[in-house]
Amino acid sequence: MKAIAVRGDKEKPVLVWEDIADTDYGPDEVLVDVRATAVNRADLSQARGNYPPPPGASQVLGLEMAGVVAEVGASVAGWRPGDRVCALLSGGGYAERVAVPAGMLLRLPDGWSFAQGAAVPEVWYTAFINLFDEGQLRALETVLIHAGASGVGTAAIQLVVDAGARAIVTVGSPQKMAFCRELGATAINYKEQDFSVEVMAATEGQGVDIILDPVGGAYLARNVGVLRRFGRLVNIGLLSGPMGELNMGQLLGKRLRIVGSTLRTRPPAEKIAITGRFGANVMPKLAAGRLRPIIDTVFPIAEAQAAHEYVLANRNIGKVVLIL
Repeated sequence: MKAIAVRGDKEKPVLVWEDIADTDYGPDEVLVDVRATAVNRADLSQARGNYPPPPGASQVLGLEMAGVVAEVGASVAGWRPGDRVCALLSGGGYAERVAVPAGMLLRLPDGWSFAQGAAVPEVWYTAFINLFDEGQLRALETVLIHAGASGVGTAAIQLVVDAGARAIVTVGSPQKMAFCRELGATAINYKEQDFSVEVMAATEGQGVDIILDPVGGAYLARNVGVLRRFGRLVNIGLLSGPMGELNMGQLLGKRLRIVGSTLRTRPPAEKIAITGRFGANVMPKLAAGRLRPIIDTVFPIAEAQAAHEYVLANRNIGKVVLIL
């Protein structure tokens, strides 16, 4: 089968569509013919040697996919060849075929394209678990979402609004501000404004209840500063690096919680449980059109290099999808 292989070096990785060994599958897995996958920041990091896959996972890039079931393992029930599915992966999405634990499959809604399906698992699961599990989001609360125009950000805005809460986002351009406002968020351009000042003004000095942050160290002090009493800071990335300054007086005085959260390294059983809850609570709303995956651009899989450069330049609003 063919897959994207990473050539070159860490500074300038080159993504090449080439032949690799066929993938195998176990009795509790299904083999899926991949029709679409999507680009995530983790893929960019892995291509540069900075984010190795978990033990036992495919070395091929790709944390999500949509496709058609080709074969099913001997212990699998409820799935058969020809079923249209999408799934979260630990790796392997940038390939013609991938093996997936049956419990991690979601059925594609009728009328959905494979591109839509591939745009869901990684970013929507990330937003879902970090808002509701880690952040304990409740109606009428206020959430600050950094990188609000990203795949995770656009999913998070919709989930926050749907939950009856308020979303405030930081973005880096007027176009991204306008788009996030259309989704129902208050938008701040972090390149032109100090987000901490603007957040306090937008909340009449009260601050926010939850922060969803992929930026990391550089934002730590200001994040803690804008959290209100009993606030929760959920860190999901380190785009600015791992080191930051923390005012312990604010942490204790406001009884704050700081949570570190990743998705890829969680054990399969936990991912299967997340898939089940997402399928029951969010997927019906996506299928009905109440929520929607945001797709910026679609590239052929052979142009994965260009797709990575597009995301690296922060040009996208929502997801960048690769079609096979």
